[in-house]
Amino acid sequence: MAHVNLTELIEKMKLENLTPEVAVKGIRITQPDINRPALQMAGYFEHFEATRLQIIGFVEYTYMESMEEERKREIFTQLLSCPIPCVVFCRELKPDPLFLEIAKERGIPLLMTRKATSAFMAESIRWLNVRLAPCISVHGVLVDVYGEGVLITGESGIGKSEAALELIKRGHRLVSDDVVEIRKVSDDTLVGSAPDITKHFIELRGIGIIDVKTLFGVANVKDTQNIDLVIRLEDWSRDKEYDRLGLEEEYTDYLGNKVVCHSIPIRPGRNLAIICESAAINHRQKKMGYNAAQELYTRVQNSLARRKDEEEEEEV
Repeated sequence: MAHVNLTELIEKMKLENLTPEVAVKGIRITQPDINRPALQMAGYFEHFEATRLQIIGFVEYTYMESMEEERKREIFTQLLSCPIPCVVFCRELKPDPLFLEIAKERGIPLLMTRKATSAFMAESIRWLNVRLAPCISVHGVLVDVYGEGVLITGESGIGKSEAALELIKRGHRLVSDDVVEIRKVSDDTLVGSAPDITKHFIELRGIGIIDVKTLFGVANVKDTQNIDLVIRLEDWSRDKEYDRLGLEEEYTDYLGNKVVCHSIPIRPGRNLAIICESAAINHRQKKMGYNAAQELYTRVQNSLARRKDEEEEEEV
């Protein structure tokens, strides 16, 4: 099961640990959702998602402060006896001394942030959604071309890395070479990234490993990128018919999400970088509402209609 270590969350969100006596190493977060235990403070523990990140905001805090001491001990003990990964207090709110005491006894870390509750919740959910998203690894190269994430795939040695290098020299940004980790962030969004061990490196046969960040600068690399378009490189075959108009889109499927895919035949003399740039711009243009293939089709249809009208007039 995908998980995020609590230490990563503390570092990412810059959280202050209010219970240094409690070990945070080994504690895992397995769900991107969070919970504000307002109903639990009122004593309702049915359907309580204890494995979620627990957030205490100003409303929960003021309710906790208004409770009688005996009620506090009962509710706090019941809440902190659940398998909670941690409790985060927002707006720099300090936990009740009794809450702090029981948390230490039960081994539940208490953390604090100065951020507003809604802002912290939104940032945490967004970050956890990315980190805990379903993930697969594919063989290919991911490049940011004019803001469009272009995933170049194909058989080994067909020229994916060479095309990416030419795109980098033309000012575009490398995300990953050879292996691309794809995460399904939502039903509409796939995010690609590089494994830590190969980040910013490109392998060129006959030359070896190239560090793109060192050679070309930080402006030509990127850590993550939405995948908008797939370009599949394949050896040119005389017997195969290739799409020359592009009226109908082809798709490829990753983790249940469909991505527009173009199959590009490779022959000597074809400039793959320019082809990739043109495909990215054309895809962006389609998203903005203009389809060149459809425009050509409309012109041809109008021309045929005019000819037909002229022929009918001549017959009359």
